[in-house]
Amino acid sequence: MTGLGERLDRLVGKKSADALAAAYALGTAGDLLRHYPRRYAERGQLTDIAGLEVGEHVTVMAKVVSVNKRQMKTKRGTLVEVSLTDGKRTLDCAFFNQPWHMEKLKPGISALFAGKVTAFRQKLQLANPDYQLLDGDVDGDGDGDGDGAAGPGAVEEFAGGLIPVYPASAKIQSWQIAQCVQQTLAVLDEIEDPFPDALRDKLGLPPYEQAVRSIHRPAEWADLELARTRLKWDEALSVQLALAQRRQAAGARPAPACPPIAGGLHDEFDKRLPFTLTAGQVEVGSAIAQDLSGAHPMNRLLQGEVGSGKTIVALRAMLQVVDSGRQAAMLAPTEVLAAQHARSLRELLGDLGQGGELGAADNATRVTLLTGSLTAPQRKQAMLDAASGAAGIIVGTHALIQDKVSFAALGLVVVDEQHRFGVEQRDALRGRAGENQSPHVLVMTATPIPRTVAMTVYGDLETSSLRELPAGRSPISTTVVPVSEKPSWLDRVWQRVREEVAGGHQAYIVCPRIGDEEDGPGGNDDGRRPPLAVVEVAEMLAGGPLSGLRVGILHGRMAADDKDAVMRGFAAAEIDVLVATTVVEVGVNVPNATAMVIMDADRFGVSQLHQLRGRVGRGSAPGVCLLVTEMIGGTSTRDRLDAVAATLDGFELARMDLELRREGDILGASQSGAKSGLKMLSLIRDEQVIADARVVAQALIADDPELGAYPGLAGMVRQVVAADRAEYLEKA
Repeated sequence: MTGLGERLDRLVGKKSADALAAAYALGTAGDLLRHYPRRYAERGQLTDIAGLEVGEHVTVMAKVVSVNKRQMKTKRGTLVEVSLTDGKRTLDCAFFNQPWHMEKLKPGISALFAGKVTAFRQKLQLANPDYQLLDGDVDGDGDGDGDGAAGPGAVEEFAGGLIPVYPASAKIQSWQIAQCVQQTLAVLDEIEDPFPDALRDKLGLPPYEQAVRSIHRPAEWADLELARTRLKWDEALSVQLALAQRRQAAGARPAPACPPIAGGLHDEFDKRLPFTLTAGQVEVGSAIAQDLSGAHPMNRLLQGEVGSGKTIVALRAMLQVVDSGRQAAMLAPTEVLAAQHARSLRELLGDLGQGGELGAADNATRVTLLTGSLTAPQRKQAMLDAASGAAGIIVGTHALIQDKVSFAALGLVVVDEQHRFGVEQRDALRGRAGENQSPHVLVMTATPIPRTVAMTVYGDLETSSLRELPAGRSPISTTVVPVSEKPSWLDRVWQRVREEVAGGHQAYIVCPRIGDEEDGPGGNDDGRRPPLAVVEVAEMLAGGPLSGLRVGILHGRMAADDKDAVMRGFAAAEIDVLVATTVVEVGVNVPNATAMVIMDADRFGVSQLHQLRGRVGRGSAPGVCLLVTEMIGGTSTRDRLDAVAATLDGFELARMDLELRREGDILGASQSGAKSGLKMLSLIRDEQVIADARVVAQALIADDPELGAYPGLAGMVRQVVAADRAEYLEKA
């Protein structure tokens, strides 16, 4: 019997199996068959060149416009230049010292071309691509010589239908993957269906085997759509079953009930607020207060725009818990942010947060900071404050969840920037409320989340949103600075920074890399230069365009005291320009900072760029954000940057970010770098499937929490939401 667990080397040969393993970690027949085509090509329909991305490996169907051979000036040998078209734009191919391509690539011929996209003289280019002609001839590397390439006529087998185009790499091309899939499907015995017959019939879905065969070898579009629907359901139901199990497990242990106490810290704090809470803050605060009042553990996600006032909402919740005789822990992703949170909470509370100090209010609590780099005496005191109950609010990094840290009576855990933490870290804090108890959990993110992502990535949490910005927030203008096309604009960037400083304000300059000896060259395997680094950029600016200004640096590898000193200096306007990594991405609040320059902006994601620019315009003066990039126009990367510049609506950007993502990159990579198990499901197009799967999953888990009566579904969950990929549910 040959099943989905069969090793690929027994099915497609060692060389192809090794290439599939190296490129995509595919080791079994099941792994290969879940490597779905990215898209499908029909004869006569050429690939849209405008959507190509510099640095990615692509497979395109294009038509040869012209072929030219010339002697290279700087190197010995010949260069064959081929111009391709999709009917609207052109794409250049360059073959170095391979003149025989002149005989194969004639004007008017269509072919599949595969290679890495580069930019040369402001035009997209493929250097030494592999290709396969669509008239039955072979590609340009001499097929049939045992190199693992597809044999003559491989594409001809798709002549009556659609040509699948697979995610491919330099190690193995799309047409080679297609041949491996064909060989595998030919020898597989019956493929077991994980869905019970009754469920499949109720949903009107085709059998799993039919869907798998049709997705790889569709005869027509109707077959393909039916197969896609079934495979989307497999993925959607797998995730929703896993989340339903997590929701049930989270509620298995009761939480300490913390109802509001009249006249306590919460009420006193509200009386002293120098501003009026927004309607959203009041509404969300009421929902949280109700959750905290019961013994069922709160598991709530609070999402809100940068500057929407999430910290105030969290503090009011923490005070309600403290009023009930419990403690609240606030977990931040970095020491810089943890220290800033502790400082902000103390400032907001005033004498209400000075418990044990001279001049404290009668019912004051204490705010304690606990991070990994405190001195031994500081750490000992902070741990004593937490264990004794002297501190009602404990702020820290992952150091809070170490076994040695104990709490007197933990009632609430607030996790800031939820996507930075994994399942294990959050669960470790959940276990700190005492034996047989679970604390309430409030997780926060400044990355707005579309509804389908909330149902899928954060499906074990109730979701609240703050969309309204408090009064007084200033507008932020954003401009893309395309330095490869307009080099002089970079000079204007530094002039703009000087103007802001001359006006009494300050500026951030953000770089993707730190840039010391231990940092390495940094991800330039796509042929691009290494990303710009804080250390080098700061030195260049201080001695050049920004000479005379006070330039500081901040990055995650600095000692905690040094980082804190820099942030205090910047907050006190003792530093004019702060050159930093994304350590300033969240939580850092310096109202006098009005300008941000993001170098190599194309190396950051849409949501990250939106969060970064949220650090400016936090005072009375308007903010300016300049996105510096060498990426040429017409690429999807530039489209993303233009989208960020066009709107300040984070929710719109979050949806746009999803729309710009490639097929098969739905939830991105987990922290380990492995792709998530979701390959077919679209969080933009498949909202109804996700919602329906959620209902089905809830019913199944309510009836059978361990899926003991449904071994096929249980196995499907393990496959799609594998243990080593589980973090994508928290990190995507």
